Amino acid sequence: MDDLVIARSLFGTTMAFHIIFATLGVGIPLLILLAELLYQKTKDRDYAVMAKRWTKGLAVLLGVAIPSGTIAGVQLSLLWPGFMEVIGKVMSLPFQIEIYAFFIEALFMSIYVYAADRISPWMRIVSVCFVALGASASAILITNVHAFEGTPAGFRIENGEIVDVDPWAAFFNPSFFVTAGHVVLSAYMTGAFVLASIAAYQLLRARQDERVRRFHQKALKLSLTIGGVFSLLTAINGHESAQLLHEYQPEKLAAAEGLFDTQSHAPLAIGGWTDPKTQSVKWAIEIPWALSFLAGNRFDTVVKGLNDFPKEWWPPLFVHTLFNAMVGIGMFLLVLSIAAWIWQKRRASLDFPRSFLYSFVAAGPLAVIGIECGWIFACTGRQPWVIYRMMKTEDAVTQTENLALLFALFVAIYVLLSIAVVLVLRYYFRRHPVADDLRPSPGEDTLSV
Repeated sequence: MDDLVIARSLFGTTMAFHIIFATLGVGIPLLILLAELLYQKTKDRDYAVMAKRWTKGLAVLLGVAIPSGTIAGVQLSLLWPGFMEVIGKVMSLPFQIEIYAFFIEALFMSIYVYAADRISPWMRIVSVCFVALGASASAILITNVHAFEGTPAGFRIENGEIVDVDPWAAFFNPSFFVTAGHVVLSAYMTGAFVLASIAAYQLLRARQDERVRRFHQKALKLSLTIGGVFSLLTAINGHESAQLLHEYQPEKLAAAEGLFDTQSHAPLAIGGWTDPKTQSVKWAIEIPWALSFLAGNRFDTVVKGLNDFPKEWWPPLFVHTLFNAMVGIGMFLLVLSIAAWIWQKRRASLDFPRSFLYSFVAAGPLAVIGIECGWIFACTGRQPWVIYRMMKTEDAVTQTENLALLFALFVAIYVLLSIAVVLVLRYYFRRHPVADDLRPSPGEDTLSV
């Protein structure tokens, strides 16, 4: 691999690792907040125990999310100095404000973890609200840099110099609101389905008393409800994202659908793989006119094809597979949530058949895979640009060579960290089974975490 590919692979691996923990760090606080609110409303201790146990898991995840995010920030400066020069002059606002968002999240997380048994119930709820708010704000602010890369605004490059800088125009770039909505909604969805997977797995295990089963059933119901709501909202937002691509990054949309020729009544290609020789998507299922409707809410919307652009501007054509995986997983999770809701309403029971439970177990890992596919599609689909139509990736990369050893070392570190996280979580929750939490000690505050 040449140094550009190695630099992209190194940073991409860092982000692929970090995004798992960052996404759960945004999604799980919402579930903790809802569990707290349900406890205050119903006085059902099961929700208090959910909040307590989910917080313990979140603390471990944040312990990895924070340093891996720091590594990503350092790599941005070291690997992409050309890009960071523009960011420093035009788009530094999100980085500056994000520090305060993280400060709020860390402060109130500390209050909630260490002082929950010393503060009033309303203050506990306020603390979790600020944890969720800080986590979401932090994700939005960092993601806004990615939005800026796809729809740059607030500056011009003239004779190699950055001129006419307007930081607020750059901050509120054309894709800010849609991209911010997508990252938060998908994080809430993923966090919910990961917790649903854990609850479903526990229900599949044998030799559990009825008290423990009821606890996991309630956790599963809450997680599936939130996961279903946000999978629907993510799908709606995804439609807006496709229209944004149609307007601002048409070659990215064309690559996502394997569309080579500009046309109205363009079909939507599901599955298959893009063949540049025949300029078609082989083995795909085509839905007539659907892509035009997706792009412009009209069946006669003209969608530009790849042949309208210089070939050196084409994104890698495998992004079609990434796009299909992301959308397919999202639709599966939405259908699964609807099916679970119908089952529960018709049977008036939380006793799901084992086939359903196995599907719920798969839902969490699939949601994480969907997040990974979405991020890779978003970044790879923008290539060859690091700032769309303004700066190519090859012009932003460091001139330092021999990055291969560094790449191998970081991959090894991420593997070890992943194993460590799994082992720590398994060790803690095996030493503290849910049955123990469901039997509070005399005088113990049930919401103490």
